[in-house]
Formats: sequence, C-alpha cells, structure tokens
Amino acid sequence: MRIEVSRDVFRLDQVFTISRGSRTEAQVLTVRVSDGTHRGWGECVPYARYDETLESVTTEIDELPSDVTRAALADLLPAGAARNAVDCALWDLEAKRAGRRVWELAGLAAPGPEITAYTLSLDTAEKMRAQAAAHAHRPLLKIKLGTPDDMPRLEAVRAGAPEARIIVDANEGWSAEVYTDLAPHLLRLGVRLVEQPLPAGQDDALLGMERPVPVCADESCHDRASLPALKGKYDVVNIKLDKTGGLTEALALRDAARAEGYDVMVGCMVGSSLAMAPATLVAQGARVTDLDGPLLLAEDRPCPLVFDAAGIHPPVAALWG
Repeated sequence: MRIEVSRDVFRLDQVFTISRGSRTEAQVLTVRVSDGTHRGWGECVPYARYDETLESVTTEIDELPSDVTRAALADLLPAGAARNAVDCALWDLEAKRAGRRVWELAGLAAPGPEITAYTLSLDTAEKMRAQAAAHAHRPLLKIKLGTPDDMPRLEAVRAGAPEARIIVDANEGWSAEVYTDLAPHLLRLGVRLVEQPLPAGQDDALLGMERPVPVCADESCHDRASLPALKGKYDVVNIKLDKTGGLTEALALRDAARAEGYDVMVGCMVGSSLAMAPATLVAQGARVTDLDGPLLLAEDRPCPLVFDAAGIHPPVAALWG
C-alpha cells in the first residue's frame, strides 16, 4: 500500500482569533492511501498546543510501514493529528473497496444532519456584537473568549443575537477566580455550555466548584485514557478527531463517555470539509455539534459538505466515506 502526505492551505473568509493568537489561513495535511486500485484520504490539522507541527506530523506519517492497518495504528502512533489523518484515510479506503458507506462498515445507523455551532472570533465587544448581529439567524453561536475582560463581550454578543443559543469557549484562558466571577453571568445571559474555562493542568480547581452552566472538557480530554481524570470537574467532553487520533477512537470515546454519564460535544480544528466528514458520524445525537470549520473558509474541497437550515449534512461518497 502507498501512503502519501501533502500540505494544503485554505484561505479563511476573515481573520480568526482565539486567546492564543490569530490566523488568516488553515494549514492542513492531507493523507492519501492507495492499494493500486482504490484510494482513500483524510485530513488533519497539527496543533502547536500539543507540540505538533506540519513537519513533525509529516515525519510521523512517513515513518509508518506501508502495510499499516487501522487495528495496528493505535500501537504505532499516539492519539493526535498524524493518527487521525491516516485512520480516516484507511476508513475511506475500506469503504471504497467494499462499495459501502463507512457507517455501514462501522455498524452505525445512517447519519442525518445535525445543527452546528457557528464560531465568533475573539475581538472587541463592539466588533463581536456586529459579528453576532450578522449571524443572529443561526440557531447556535459559539463565542471565543479567554481574557480577564470578557464580560463586555458576553453582553455585546447577547445584545447582537438575542434569540440565538450561545456556548462559550475560553480556550484555557481564565483563572479560577475569573471563572467564578463570570459563572452567574453566563447563566443570566442564557449561555448553554462553557468549554475549558481553566488550563488543563490547573483544572483541579473545578473540583467542588459550582457549575451553574455545564462545563465541557476540551484540552483536558483527548481519548478514553483521559476520562478518569475528568470526574467531578466536567459535565461534557469535547471529542475532536485531531485529539483522539481518528474516527476509530472517537467512536470509542463517545461510547465510553456516555457510559460514564458525560454528555458529548463534537468539535473541530479549522479545516476543510474533508476533516469534518468523519466527525459528522460521531456527532449523531451529540448534545452540541461544532463542525463549522468549512463555514470559516473562503475556499473548500470539491464536493464539500452541505450546510443548510437543518445543519451540517453527512458527506457524499465523492468527498469521503
């Protein structure tokens, strides 16, 4: 089998800012696997937060044996971007060989559309109010926050989109004191969920703390091995394929998390429709779906995912799976 990895760049529709910095493009790695007759592909986004670079992830993939299987991947690569792209490419290859859809091979029900969040970039309160007003027609907005001065931003977004459901992502940017001060206001303003309010290494402060709004583990949850450390701190886990290392572990984490009483959110890095396609299977029935990556792009893959009033739709076979 032949494994190839290449870099692709997708321009963003506008500057996208979170508490860690800004970007104007999405740089991704595309993996293609071929058996000479059929070809599958997958996409990943190396993330500096986890000490990943385009170069390091490419090296991980290049060093894989040519006869690698999905079953062997977990022993060859850690959970992360490299394993994700290869895992998803192998799922796609298996589907093309079998002439069936991935969800059939995985024993899942046929997927349908899911309402997805639309993310508002971190900015001044005035600009975030304008963003919210421009997207007030969307049923679910996600606000990027993570500074000590977020209260005016919260108020501004609610004023700009008074009817929308809102979730908040602090990206590890708050201290325990800031979160404690903001929590009652999150409830007052109708926020439905707050993601990763504290840094992953400091989230023990959540133990025993009141959580008037459900708290979701993002950076604190990668795969099933993360679950024991989340007890008493979080109500929801955010499953991202670039953290779990692909669709295989993402499905397993979803089932394990639910079995332990957690609700599920399915999120993404900023990538193309190819990156979101496998995640639409994990998102079926999730409490929150946040797969808006393609909506933030100025350009996308051929045969992109469909977004409409019903939400994000599963991929057509020409895209993936």
